[in-house]
Amino acid sequence: MTDETVRLHMWSGPRNLSTAMMRAFENRPDAVVVDEPFYAAYLARTGLAHPARDEVLASQPTDGAEVLESLQAPLPDRVRLHYVKQMTHHLDPADDLVWTLRFRNVLLIRDPAEVVASYVRSREACEPEDIGLLQQQRMVAFWDANGASPPVIDAGDFLHDPEAHLRWLCDWLEVPFTSRMLSWPAGSRDTDGVWAPHWYSAVRASTGFEPWRPRDISLSEHDAAVAEACRPAYDALADRRLRLIADNS
Repeated sequence: MTDETVRLHMWSGPRNLSTAMMRAFENRPDAVVVDEPFYAAYLARTGLAHPARDEVLASQPTDGAEVLESLQAPLPDRVRLHYVKQMTHHLDPADDLVWTLRFRNVLLIRDPAEVVASYVRSREACEPEDIGLLQQQRMVAFWDANGASPPVIDAGDFLHDPEAHLRWLCDWLEVPFTSRMLSWPAGSRDTDGVWAPHWYSAVRASTGFEPWRPRDISLSEHDAAVAEACRPAYDALADRRLRLIADNS
C-alpha cells in the first residue's frame, strides 16, 4: 500500500443499499471495486444452500487468508481508491478482526424490518444471523476497543440526501467528491459477483439512488421476530450514526 492509496471497506448486511453504494464508487474514474470477497469462504464454511452456490464457490477463493492477501494486492496505475463491499455475516465469528484495522471501515445499516422484508423476497428463510446487524455490533465493539471507531451511515438517512453523505464520506477519506457518484449507467458490471442475477435486479435497472419513500412492511410472525431480535443492535448502532439531516424519528 502507498500513502496515496485509500482502501475502504463498507460493511453491511444484505439489502442495505450496499450494491447501489458500490455502483456510486465504481463510477469514479479513480476507483476500483470488489464485490463481497468472502462470500465463497462463507458458503464453504457454513454449507448453506444459497442461490448460485456452486458458481460462487468456483468464482472466489474459499480460504480467508487468500482473500485477505488479494485485498492488499497492488492496484492498477492511477487508481487511488479501492472500494470493497463487505457483508458482515460472511466473516467467521471465531476470526480475529485485527486485520480490519489495516483499512478504512464504514458501517452501513438499515432498519431490520425493512431488511427482512426485502430479504425474504429473494430467499424463503431468514434468521437473525443472516442480516448482519448482530455481527456489525460485534465489529464496532472491537473497533472501539482499538481506537478505530467507524462512521455509521443509515440507509434511510442516506436516501434523504445522497450527495451530502457522499460528500462527507469523500472528505473523511480525503478524496475529491465527484458528481459521477450520484448516477451511473443501467446494466450489469464485470465486477458484479456471479450471484448478481439472483440479487441485483433492482440495481441493474437503476441509474442512481432511488428517492427515499416510506415502506409498507408486512412480515410473517417468524420474520417479525427476526427483525425484533436484531432491533437492539440496530438501535445501538443508529444512536451513533452520522447525522446530516433533521432527525425525523
